[in-house]
Amino acid sequence: VPIGFVSDHMEVLYDLDTEATAKAAELGLPVRRSATVGADPRFAAAVRDLVLERAAAERGTRAQRCFLGALGPSHDLCPIGCCPARAERPAAAGA
Repeated sequence: VPIGFVSDHMEVLYDLDTEATAKAAELGLPVRRSATVGADPRFAAAVRDLVLERAAAERGTRAQRCFLGALGPSHDLCPIGCCPARAERPAAAGA
């Protein structure tokens, strides 16, 4: 799930807890609200580590790359042909 907001604020509270919940009830759909990470120190440490890793890469120094799983760290920028489109589509701006 992509991260949209990392902490609850009035917009999120209203959109999700009021509008989305009411619409789901109207449609007879169940709702489950995920908690946000907020000020969890583990999340803050993870963001800090990623910022320091990126800063080191921008300075041209070697940094310990963070990753989860057995595949190791990925690249920072996709090389050409890394993520080919599934179907030919015009660009959003038409160019």
